[in-house]
Amino acid sequence: MTMKAKNAEAENKMLVDRWMLQKMQDAERLNEANALYEDMIDRLKASGLEKLAKQQVDGVVRRSEEGAEFFAESTVPSTCKHKINAHEGGCASILFEYNSARLISGGQDKSIKLWDTNTGSLSSTLYGCLGSVLDLAITHDNRSVIAASSSNNLYVWDVNSGRVRHTLTGHTDKVCAVDVSKISSRHVVSAAYDRTLKVWDLHKGYCVNTIIFHSNCNALAFSMDGQTIFSGHIDGNLRLWDIQTGKLLSEVAAHSLAAVTSISLSRSGNIILTSGRDNLHNLFDIRSLEVCGSLRATGNRVASNWSRSCISPDESYVAAGSADGSVYIWSISKADIVRTLKEHTAPVLSCSWSGLGKPLASADKNGVVCVWT
Repeated sequence: MTMKAKNAEAENKMLVDRWMLQKMQDAERLNEANALYEDMIDRLKASGLEKLAKQQVDGVVRRSEEGAEFFAESTVPSTCKHKINAHEGGCASILFEYNSARLISGGQDKSIKLWDTNTGSLSSTLYGCLGSVLDLAITHDNRSVIAASSSNNLYVWDVNSGRVRHTLTGHTDKVCAVDVSKISSRHVVSAAYDRTLKVWDLHKGYCVNTIIFHSNCNALAFSMDGQTIFSGHIDGNLRLWDIQTGKLLSEVAAHSLAAVTSISLSRSGNIILTSGRDNLHNLFDIRSLEVCGSLRATGNRVASNWSRSCISPDESYVAAGSADGSVYIWSISKADIVRTLKEHTAPVLSCSWSGLGKPLASADKNGVVCVWT
């Protein structure tokens, strides 16, 4: 009887184990199905936006797109409204929240700060980064801020709670560029000086694809549909990658014999702006990858390998900082300088234009942020 009881117990345990294993496999299958479903929904949204863009005349801002109600014509800034001592040791990255006047800055002091540009006051500070902040990205719902750091990691904060949601580890050298998909808050792409680009899934919190390339990448941007990655490299080339397969789709020599320092996509998604160490700012038509504008100015010298320039939301102007502390503004249609802003006393490393049309912000090597109106 004892033997029978023992056998029955063992059999029972084995059945329970098998049942539990089956349940786990079912749960995994369900998770995969959910992920596929979400991916399909994101793609549907993206193709909807693409159709909308094709229906409208090229170059006209898609006013029926989400956020169009906030759209305002960009004005050429002339005065420094606020001069903020934002970070000790320098500020390499700034960006505005989507359709907002709230500015996010990241500095050498390992902190991320959120500023109200109307008053020039500090709204909140995000802590937890273990190295200098080299680049920033924000999800399109303004809920998560992602920082690329010299500590070889990326950090993802929840803006509302101020807590670190994820620490993305896997790079073996400093992470110098990051961008997040414009249609879903799920996919993030990063580039580091370990010669890799990595695609991360924020729902899972880990890397889903690694692209290895011989030339280090300085700047990144996602296409509007979230399916293509644009990368700017030390060898001066602009490259396009497929996010799913990691394959190189095409490449073009953006800056001859000089590193690409910045890549930014226009609001309509039709134009890409690249800046390089040859002190040129080139505008590419995304469909043909041909140069549709080239901007330069005497005295405008790109300050570092990660100097970030930007396009105004109405796609009329380009702003770029210089090693002499000036911020240069070009008119895209005239291909000429319309204004030079002087307030900084150190090389300007980053410029960002609010999606509302104004203000423009710039940050320098001393950690000073200027808000221009």
